[in-house]
Order: sequence, then C-alpha cells, then structure tokens
Amino acid sequence: MGTTTPRLSAAEVKGLFEKLSNWGRWGKDDERGALNFITLQKRAAAGRLVQRGETVSMALPLATTSGPDNPTPVTHVMLYSGPGLAAALDYFAIAPHGMAFTHLDALCHVFWERKMYNGFSSSEVGRWGTRKCGIDVARDGIVSRGVLLDIARLKNVEWMELGERVFPEDLDAAERAHRVRVEEGDVLLVRTGRMARQKKLGAWDSRNEGMAGLDPSCLPWLHERRIAVLGCDGVSDVLPTGYGNELIFPIHVGMLVAMGVHLIDNADLDALGAACARLGRYEFMFTMLPLILERGTASPVNPVAIF
Repeated sequence: MGTTTPRLSAAEVKGLFEKLSNWGRWGKDDERGALNFITLQKRAAAGRLVQRGETVSMALPLATTSGPDNPTPVTHVMLYSGPGLAAALDYFAIAPHGMAFTHLDALCHVFWERKMYNGFSSSEVGRWGTRKCGIDVARDGIVSRGVLLDIARLKNVEWMELGERVFPEDLDAAERAHRVRVEEGDVLLVRTGRMARQKKLGAWDSRNEGMAGLDPSCLPWLHERRIAVLGCDGVSDVLPTGYGNELIFPIHVGMLVAMGVHLIDNADLDALGAACARLGRYEFMFTMLPLILERGTASPVNPVAIF
C-alpha cells in the first residue's frame, strides 16, 4: 500500500510537539494526561461491549533469559522450595523498559527540552524516582473501550517488514476494513505483526536492525481522535526513525510529553488479532491494572480484552 503522506522534516516533527500539546488542558497541576478522556460514562459504555465473556491477554511472558532484544532479563529465583516443605516462595526483579517486556510507560519516562508532560521539569526525576507523572497515577486501573487496528492483516501479510512505516492513511484504511472508528477516550492498539515474526524467526536486535512502527505523520491523527492510551506490538515508533540522534523516538515524545498519552510497548497482539477477525469485531472492553509503584517510570502489565 503506497502513501500519499509527505515525509516530514525534523523541524516539522518538532513543530508538531508544540502544535499538538495538551499542556494545561486539564489544569497546570494535572499528571494524568489523556487518561482524563476516560470518563465514567466511557467506562460504563465499554462494559456494555461485553457479550460473550471471552477474554484475551495481550502480554508477553516475563523473559528470564537474555537475548538480542533482552539484555536485562527478569531475575527470578526461588527463596524457599523443596520436597517436604509446606510452601514455596520466590523473588523476581524486572527492568520493565526496553523491547522484551509488555509494559506501560509513565508520562515521566521521556523528556523533550528538559520537560515532561504538562511542562514539569526533568529534574523532578532522580535517584528517588519521580515526583511528577509517575506510573501510580493509573493506580485505579485503565478500563475503557479498546480498538485494534491490525495493519499487518490490512496489508495481507504475516508481519510488516523491519523499518516499514504505518501512515495516517493506513489507520484510515484499517478503520474502514474493520468497520470501526477510533473515538475519544479509546485505548488504541496497533498491530504490525512483530510477534508473529519473532515466533517464526526468533528475536532480533530491533534497535540496530529495525522494527515496524508509526511514522511521525500519524501524530496529528492520534491527537484529533483524543485517544487515552496507545499500544503496539512494537514500541509505537518505527525504527530507525530516519532522523538520527536528532529525533530518536518522536512518537514517544509526541504522545508522552506533548499529548500526555500513556504508551503500552511490546504487547502481544497476535491472539487479539485472531479473535477480532474470528468474531468480526475490532472493539472490546479493555482492562489493565498497572502495579502501584509510587515514583516509578513504568510498570509491567497484562492488558486484557473482553468480548
């Protein structure tokens, strides 16, 4: 599928960060960002989407072995186990960011010109964690209408190629194909087929070898739809971005810093894509409960779709 969207210059992408900003939209002290789009009415409407009671997880298993995409695997050890004991106890530690774990980025995760969402200074984050926009702003969970746009299925491929870009017209075409429209307060999930590729060919060093994802030209589209959360089976950003060190993760900056939209990275959307195709439904009730890690910049998550 070709694109009619012109390639944006680095200066044009930087201009979008200011043009699409949600700073001050919910007050100068707001730390929740686009989660404010999820109203009580939005949650109640999401609940009415449940018809079958069928659930689908979107989380990868916590990876305890290192690999090209996982230099810091989960540490998992047994503290108390063995024959004849009355119980077993274990311990695990995780560095949730990166390319291997399904996780939710807090709004303090990324900075632009030494600022995070709503203009808070990057100096609010230090060895103590963060004093602003921590992951615990979502302590009550994220429950809303979820929408999957399966771009790999749209293109009739098992997976998009490394470095292949999703453009606004792809999002429009997926809406038409799936007979769904992304609306205010939705959790939008974009499938590129990354996990299907990984399951067949194995993991790879996506930072250096590339990964399919959204082109920065999608930022105005995402802002216009007023989504609450963006998730992807990659990291939302296409890699390489094509802007060198000048703009390493423009989707992350545009969503987290400018718009205040939390990001779900490394979701496994294969089972969800299959369920949506089988049921002929690309909307569902979305539920996700991040860990309440006060002052944290991320949390491992297990997002679940309920049909």
